[in-house]
Amino acid sequence: MPVTQVYHQMKAYFLLFIASATLWLSSCSKKINPAKPQLAATAFKLDSLPDSEIDIPIQVNLKPIYALAEKNVDQVFTSPNYPNDWVQPGCDTRYKYSFRRSPFQMSGTGTTMTLNFTGYYRIIGSTRVCVSGTALSPWTPACRCGFDEPERRVTVSFTNNFSISPDYKVKLQVKRNEPKALDKCEVCFWGQDITTQVLGGLKAELDASKAEIEKNYGIVDLKPQFQQVWDLLNKTYNLYDKGWLQVNPRRVRINSLFIRNDSLHINLGLSARPVLRLDKPGEQSSWVPNLSQFSGNRGFNLFIDGQLDYDSLSNILNSQIVGQSFDFKKGPVNKKFIFKKCRLLGANNERLVIEVNFEGTDQGVMYLTGKPHYDAEKQHLAIKDIEFDIRSKDALLKTADWLFNRKITHTIESYAQYDLKQFVDSAKVSVNAQLNQEWRKGIRTSGSVQDIRLIGVYPLDKRLVVRASCRGELAVSVESIDFSL
Repeated sequence: MPVTQVYHQMKAYFLLFIASATLWLSSCSKKINPAKPQLAATAFKLDSLPDSEIDIPIQVNLKPIYALAEKNVDQVFTSPNYPNDWVQPGCDTRYKYSFRRSPFQMSGTGTTMTLNFTGYYRIIGSTRVCVSGTALSPWTPACRCGFDEPERRVTVSFTNNFSISPDYKVKLQVKRNEPKALDKCEVCFWGQDITTQVLGGLKAELDASKAEIEKNYGIVDLKPQFQQVWDLLNKTYNLYDKGWLQVNPRRVRINSLFIRNDSLHINLGLSARPVLRLDKPGEQSSWVPNLSQFSGNRGFNLFIDGQLDYDSLSNILNSQIVGQSFDFKKGPVNKKFIFKKCRLLGANNERLVIEVNFEGTDQGVMYLTGKPHYDAEKQHLAIKDIEFDIRSKDALLKTADWLFNRKITHTIESYAQYDLKQFVDSAKVSVNAQLNQEWRKGIRTSGSVQDIRLIGVYPLDKRLVVRASCRGELAVSVESIDFSL
């Protein structure tokens, strides 16, 4: 047989031997695949998220409302069909007048707002002798008041009381106060004082103005404005790519309502159930509910559920632990263990399941369980008390007992650590930024978060819920109101 032919045959036999040896060694390597854990049902459950109470002082600048009233109330009043016709309250007197007002002066305290101004008027009148309603003489020549001397003056005021009903309607009750003459109006050469008659005619005009004010502003419906705010609260907000905030408003209340100087002060209360999630939730819409009963709280006290996705937590763990390897001595034989992949799983139990894929001397999967623990002082989340699940323990003891080693569990514990301080601090900065901004033209909020504390950890089936409480202050300033809505 030629040498070359012998060489090729030996080469073929050698390759066949290598392949057979590899197959034999592979068949000797144990593939470990225990069943997934079945954690016993416990009393563990996610308690209902407590209502967060938010009490917001709102300051509404009344000057734009004053300006609106100034614009919409006539500045000049006259007797009917002035200057052609006369007002004749009785047989013996007749007159006609023109009246102009000064700019409104407004002030308020509590739930009462006073509007007053000075009126300037001129009047022309004449008289005649009457007996039992029958004229015995002609009218005297017309006498004038406020034409050849300064206009006569009178002070006029309205008192306005307001209240708000559960359906957001502000009711305005207007009272016309008695006008007070600052100057007498004496006409004709005998100096007859007709001030009383003038005031009587003025009252009729003022009553007509009162009726017009009540018609236009007697009931102001603020529900469209509250619906706008409600819609904003129902939106989902991106906290600078750190997560998504959903306020979930539930109830609105008015704690107090009063006027001080040129501002209307409203203490608005809101009950909500905010949630902070890593993934973006769907937005919802609803009609703003009627106002609920009074509460005397101040500031806000929020309870927020932060929902941490297990895949995200697993990725953080894998970034540190994948590829870590250990050598073990089993009698005279050296064994190697390599972390291939870890995955955190929720089980609606106090404990999490940790799925570990490994390779090395043996390969396969094992399951461990651990309990989430939060250190409030350090703002640090860790998985502690990690131990082999009973099914994995049985499988390892039967096939690869050398893997049943505390070094593996200690290693996972050392890497299953999550520093939430940066997350909390970042959330505080993000929420503060959200609190201090102009939402719409003329509507601005200001406030700050004073404290954020994590108060509970709930390992649910799909997500790890971290519950936090948040205290702070929030105020709203309204510099203008669009009554066209």
